[in-house]
Amino acid sequence: MSTVHIVRNQDGHYWGRGKRWVDGRESAKVLTYDFRDEAVNTVFELSSKNIELRCEVMDLSFEDNKLPKLSVSDIPLPDDADDEQGLEIDTTAPMSSEETTAPMEAQS
Repeated sequence: MSTVHIVRNQDGHYWGRGKRWVDGRESAKVLTYDFRDEAVNTVFELSSKNIELRCEVMDLSFEDNKLPKLSVSDIPLPDDADDEQGLEIDTTAPMSSEETTAPMEAQS
């Protein structure tokens, strides 16, 4: 049996292969790490982007080359918009003068 490491947050969600939180229903979507320090580095990177995030690194053993059944969180997954840390493009902002002026034609 080999040991792997996964990251779980305070809501019971697991860090997934698609760089977003998953609820654990499909264990194939959960990102596994061979080394504990890789999982700890991920926790550090995630928590540096969101200071309210609380995570733990879980050590699990594969069963028949699969993750064991994970507990599924009752808390809904965050929206994709929340994953972007609130960085949105403001489409209502006026355009700058450089964007609105057409290139000047060469004078003869």
